[in-house]
Parts: sequence; structure tokens; C-alpha cells
Amino acid sequence: MLEDYKLKMPGAVFGGEHALDKIVELIKNKYKKPAVFTDKGIEAAGILEEPLGLLKESGAQIHLIDEIPSEPTYEQAQKTIDSFKESGSDFIIAIGGGSVMDMAKLSSIAATNDYTVKDLLENPSIGRKTVKTLMIPTTAGTGAEATPNAIVAVPEKELKVGIVNEEMVPDYVILDGRMTAGLPKKIAAATGIDALAHAIECYTSNKANPFSNMFAMEALRLIFANIEKACEDRTALKEKSSMLLAAFYGGVAITASGTTAVHALSYPLGGKYHIPHGVSNAMMLLPVMKFNKEACMSELAQVYDAVEGKEKKNDEEKADWVIGRMSEIIKRLEIPDSLKAYGIGQEDLEELTRSGMEVQRLLVNNKKMVTAQDARNLYMQIM
Repeated sequence: MLEDYKLKMPGAVFGGEHALDKIVELIKNKYKKPAVFTDKGIEAAGILEEPLGLLKESGAQIHLIDEIPSEPTYEQAQKTIDSFKESGSDFIIAIGGGSVMDMAKLSSIAATNDYTVKDLLENPSIGRKTVKTLMIPTTAGTGAEATPNAIVAVPEKELKVGIVNEEMVPDYVILDGRMTAGLPKKIAAATGIDALAHAIECYTSNKANPFSNMFAMEALRLIFANIEKACEDRTALKEKSSMLLAAFYGGVAITASGTTAVHALSYPLGGKYHIPHGVSNAMMLLPVMKFNKEACMSELAQVYDAVEGKEKKNDEEKADWVIGRMSEIIKRLEIPDSLKAYGIGQEDLEELTRSGMEVQRLLVNNKKMVTAQDARNLYMQIM
């Protein structure tokens, strides 16, 4: 566990049954032309209707940016930022999932002609926030509403890369469970498993600390208790709200600590093969946690004590229960467990391994050192 640590969080977080109503208070008489970042799926699902109505009530002139792809490349991110710059907007509101929020956060630090997204890939620290942001997540998973991270695909490397800059931590967040109510089970499940990965990885990370552990553990309590019903029952607003809170806690844990080999090895699966982020994490979660079990036995036992609490004989049994429970959740939510469904075979193994090993930013957080042969073996388990 780190001896020196810090916590950086959004300036204000609003949660609860009618949290969305805070939009009027945040905008009225303060901002004249907010830009709303979203995507066509959110728009088609009718999720924008209430927040846009509230924005109109505040008297704001809305500029809508709704051409954001689900897995944006850095070139697509730059186009989004250029569109935002041309709009002359004075505030940023993101209504959507991880990609929407990431593009909004990037725009908040790249609305200048001094540098591009490509420059930020090479040196994220040059970014400076010039426009304040409000995040309204519509999925309970990525935790992007709490993090200083923005993920973009780099096609020439066939990899997803995280741009990390504390300036991107949002200024305001609204957590309203109603915004996730219309999610199809498939999307709710993938993003929910993403939140689970964030929490368990941060709790077992080399960079774990008292701040990250507090948020990661509470996220795990909420996820283990609520994820299945939240994904399977569209009317389960209580469970959906709990998952939204868990996802936010997971994002805070990432900010204070960091993810590990699960995310590191999942990045090539998204970058080259365009497997959804939550699905690729779900695929890698069990192989990596089994690989890590010996190195983080006590942490997994602590998770058992917190989320289950029944007497077990030893730490190994507790660790096995936690891994088994994660496996049970993944199977029940019908997450794909094989790369074959995506046309990935043995012939891709060396390239996957090479790309995965490049993500040293996260691999160094893993309690057990991951060699190239280890990475190869982990990929083999899902082929």
C-alpha cells in the first residue's frame, strides 16, 4: 500500500431521486450557451428529453454535439473538439456513457489552438482546463464522471490509450438513477462489469491506499448486492441507483489508485478488434484474478469479509469465493467468455501479447509481475 497518497474529486456531486433538477441551479444566470455532448443512441432513446427541457427552463441557448462514436479514435476526438471550439459555448455538459464523457473532458482542456489531442497523447500534462464541465452518466459502469482519464483509440498502434490529466476531473456531477433506467441488459451488464473491474483492481493494486480502498470497497459492496437485478429489471430503480453510485465510487478509486492487468490486457481487444470496453474487461477479469490470487490473497479475503461476511476457514477459501462470485455474475449476465465470437484466434496471439505488454502504465500496478509469457497464457484462456 502506498505511503503517500492523495484524493482529487469533482467539485460538487449531486445524487438522489431528483438530482437532475440541479441543472437549472447550475446553469441559470451563469452560462449562456452550454454545449451538450451526447450520442445518437441516447438521443433516440429519449433520455435527453428531460435534461434538455431543464436547460431550456434555465434560459440557456443549447449547442448539441451528438456525433460522438462509441469507441472514438484520437482523430475523431479532435473533430469533436473542433466542433466545440467553433460553437463558442461557455460550459460543457456530457449526457452519456464513458466515450461521451471522455470527449467532453478532453474538450475542456483542448479548446485551444496551442495543442492537439495527438500532442496530449505524447504529453498529457500540457493540457489546461478552460471550460467547466458537468457530467451526467447514463450508464452505471465507466466511472468517467469521477476520473481525470480520457480513452482514445490509436489506430496505427491498434491500441486504446488513456490520456490522464487532473485538469479533466469534472467540476460537477449529477447521479440520477432514472438516467440509466432505459438501458438494455446487454449494455447495463457490460458497463456494470466494468465498474466491478475498477473496484476489484483498485483494491488489489500496488497503488492501493486508504483513500482508494474506502471507495473501492464500498463500490464492491454495492455491486455484489445489486448488479444482477439492476441489469435484468428495468424497473429496479433502487438497484440501478446503487449501481450508479458504485460506478462513481469506482471512478474515485481509479483517481486515487489505478487499475491493473485486467484493463492493461483488455486495451488491445478494444483497440484492434473493437470489443466493447466492458466486455473485454469482463473477459480478462477472471483469468487475471486467478493469476493474481496468491499475490493478493489477503485483499480478496477482506473483500469476502465485507460483502459476504460468513465464516470461512482460511483466506484462500475466502479468495476463491470472491472469484467464484464474480464468475457467477459474469455467467448470469451472459457476458461473452470467448474471443472466438469476435473472430480472434491463435494467429492473433503474438500481436495481442505485444500490444498488451505495451500498457506498462497499468501493468506496473499489478501485484504479481506480468511477463510476456504470462500475458500470452492469459489470452489463451479466453480463446
